[in-house]
Amino acid sequence: MSEQRGGGLLRTRSSPGRATFLELFFDLVFVFALTRVSQRLVADVDGGHLAAGVGRTLLLFLVLWHVWTITTWVTSRYEPERVVIQAVVVGVMFGSLVLGVTLPRALEERAMTFALAYVVMMVARPLVLLVALRGHPRRMVPVRLVGWAVATTPLWLAGALVPDLRLPLWAVALAVDYLGTFLGWPLPRLGSSRIRSWLVAGEHLAERYQQIFLIALGESILVIGVSYSGEQFSGRSAAAFALAFLVTALLWRIYFHRAGHLLAEALRLAGTPGRLAESAAQTHLFMVLGVLVSAVGYELVIAHPYDAADARWLVFVVGGPALFLAARSRFEYEIFGRVSRSRLVGLAGLLLLAPVLTAGPVLLALAVVAGMLALVALADVWHARGGPPESSASPVGREALGKAGPEA
Repeated sequence: MSEQRGGGLLRTRSSPGRATFLELFFDLVFVFALTRVSQRLVADVDGGHLAAGVGRTLLLFLVLWHVWTITTWVTSRYEPERVVIQAVVVGVMFGSLVLGVTLPRALEERAMTFALAYVVMMVARPLVLLVALRGHPRRMVPVRLVGWAVATTPLWLAGALVPDLRLPLWAVALAVDYLGTFLGWPLPRLGSSRIRSWLVAGEHLAERYQQIFLIALGESILVIGVSYSGEQFSGRSAAAFALAFLVTALLWRIYFHRAGHLLAEALRLAGTPGRLAESAAQTHLFMVLGVLVSAVGYELVIAHPYDAADARWLVFVVGGPALFLAARSRFEYEIFGRVSRSRLVGLAGLLLLAPVLTAGPVLLALAVVAGMLALVALADVWHARGGPPESSASPVGREALGKAGPEA
């Protein structure tokens, strides 16, 4: 009887595949949190210690990404309309808001608040699911999650208490958290539960990945608008404002051209959809990061359009779009099993032109980026003209499940 009651939390074939309004509400916190990431990156440029600063901010971004990803998998495996699941999502939403609020000084005086918010989410979320599932066989997944979260908790708290060891301790703790996700959180006698073996709601996961990419684009629009509407509002920065918007629009166009629309179909056709979903999650991490890095470039160009484009600024102005194109090329391979030549040419062009762009103003560098992305988008239109819509032919997750099937 308890197994039957716990099974009521699980998604069924009749469950709606679309993301719920609660999940869209949940995402609003990440619009705010991602702006905090951009702010820290801008401060890293101004601080003069670019590599160290970017490394610290990347760690904090990966914390946010881990929270969002695990929550997305929860709502893909469990019925999001159930009160228990809604309570879990709202609780994680509040914890994520705390992460966003503390993020600008998370490695300084707000470290303990940041660490506690993260630890409480990572421990409490699977505990609630464990209790709600009662005797259902799937309860072993949250048992594994709790075990790994408890194991890394001392590292997070020790890092918050010892400033000199904070960065290495948190880096190790986060690496263990990501390793646990990759390995399926193995525990003695209980084994592991690899994500790639899970039954997933393909349409739901595809929509959630598309939405987090749109959230990153929304954060870029916010940065563009705030940067230009403040002290920099003048004709001097108008060209930078327009180019920044154009680059953002091109990133949207390139992402959604064919592959961005076909992820749900690819997941539906895959023999092991969990494996493709796991790979797509990693790819979207880099695409979202590329958009965030680009947003920092927009802010720098709008504030100083005619300053010389030094190497530090080009890391963001050129590096962000280049990172996006590289990840988008991988995404195309995940959906079609091949990569368009235009994306590789665009990526190579950005990397080869970057050293030359140091000779001109940073506004010119942004214009070159916009031109290169426009050529990629035009090539997409040219190759798609007159032909039938392309179907998914993903080589990832093509193999069929074994006789035992996935862990339900």
